[in-house]
Amino acid sequence: MTTEGSNKVFLTWRDVNERAELLSKKIWNWYGHSHIPIFPVPRGGVFPAMLIHCLNSIAEFPIVETPEEALAIVDDIVDSGATRKRFEKYDRPFFSLVDKSDPKETVEKNSWVVFPWEVFQKEDQGPTENITRLLQFIGEDVTREGLQETPQRVLRSYKELFAGYKQKPEDVLKVFEDDTCDEMVVVKNIEFFSTCEHHMLPFFGRANIAYIPNGRVIGVSKLPRILEVYARRLQIQERLTEQITTALDDHLKPKGSACVLEATHFCMTARGVQKQHSKMVTCSLTGVFRNQGPRQEFFQHIQFMR
Repeated sequence: MTTEGSNKVFLTWRDVNERAELLSKKIWNWYGHSHIPIFPVPRGGVFPAMLIHCLNSIAEFPIVETPEEALAIVDDIVDSGATRKRFEKYDRPFFSLVDKSDPKETVEKNSWVVFPWEVFQKEDQGPTENITRLLQFIGEDVTREGLQETPQRVLRSYKELFAGYKQKPEDVLKVFEDDTCDEMVVVKNIEFFSTCEHHMLPFFGRANIAYIPNGRVIGVSKLPRILEVYARRLQIQERLTEQITTALDDHLKPKGSACVLEATHFCMTARGVQKQHSKMVTCSLTGVFRNQGPRQEFFQHIQFMR
């Protein structure tokens, strides 16, 4: 097993064979007899089921066509757990080559697993196929000219929209020692956009960020940059607000930090209650900003600058 970058794991054929052997033993241990019909989850479970069926010596594992005929259900990976949950109604044990919900699993939860039969695919082939299937799901003709390159375009846009997953606060926060600065630093009206994790729809607005130095300062551009690190991920506005002040407190060690976000959410304006003029305001205050004086000064600054 090898890794590439921060989140991609490549399994070798040897890894797969070893995992298939362990999977066979798990299924056999569950029932303890020599004839155990298995059902492969389409499409990911087909190859693991074939390995278990063809290469096994501890028991017979015939492949059956429906979950009702099986004593065990086999898949390639348990990731979010959604597929396993879909098969709970059959009341059969669910087994997989990679199970991220298992505390003993060596593959990290946030990694993208590449199986050996996927190695020779183009890097974006799997994701773009999924986008194509979504277009078909909503009723589109994916062969028409305007949509033929849409999956690739969507994938390219995702790499930009969610670039925050490849960044950390320490990557953008350069701290300078300075004992002369002890007054509030405020950056106001920072435009931002993010993506709601509940419906994967945009929310956007303006941010107001402040801190009171405690012997250390950062460049003025770093406050918008720390906002970008967290905004370019799947988010909820409440968490995004807290992450900004937490990052400042952890890396800058100020006397206090503050953040107010005001945003419009497409999940409220374009669907659901469809209230086009609604805005959501969230606030996070730490340290001395919880005291009346600094709190009042901060809110006076951001009101004055509107």
